[in-house]
Amino acid sequence: MQRKLSRGFSDRSGVAAIEFAIVGPLFFMVLLGVLIFAIYLGTVHSVQQITAEAARATVQGLSETERAELAQNQVRNIVGGYPLIDPNYLTVTAATSQNDANLFNVSISYDASRSIVFAFEGLIPMPPKTIARSAVVRRGGY
Repeated sequence: MQRKLSRGFSDRSGVAAIEFAIVGPLFFMVLLGVLIFAIYLGTVHSVQQITAEAARATVQGLSETERAELAQNQVRNIVGGYPLIDPNYLTVTAATSQNDANLFNVSISYDASRSIVFAFEGLIPMPPKTIARSAVVRRGGY
């Protein structure tokens, strides 16, 4: 009996399965976190790129109204090229800077709360649900 018992304790089969059962869930949570934050950072980058493109488009405008329209039109034209962005949740604001009349500011706010990223809320720490970016160009483009 003692021989069988000692042989049972020295048997190593199944150890890998037990180790995986302990470490596996943690590994998959870290992997999921990396994937989620990669998607979120891609969304943030997309919002920044859209903002910069809209600001560059305003350089050709002559009045504040025309510049604002150019920014809105540029966003409508290019947002389809960004698969992580839903155009229904973008808010574009374009106006002359309050601090300097020679600067024109384009700001975009994106409500990312409907993104796949927030489907995992509660499992990992979440980033902010609203992404806000702005870009400034000098009047006349110089």
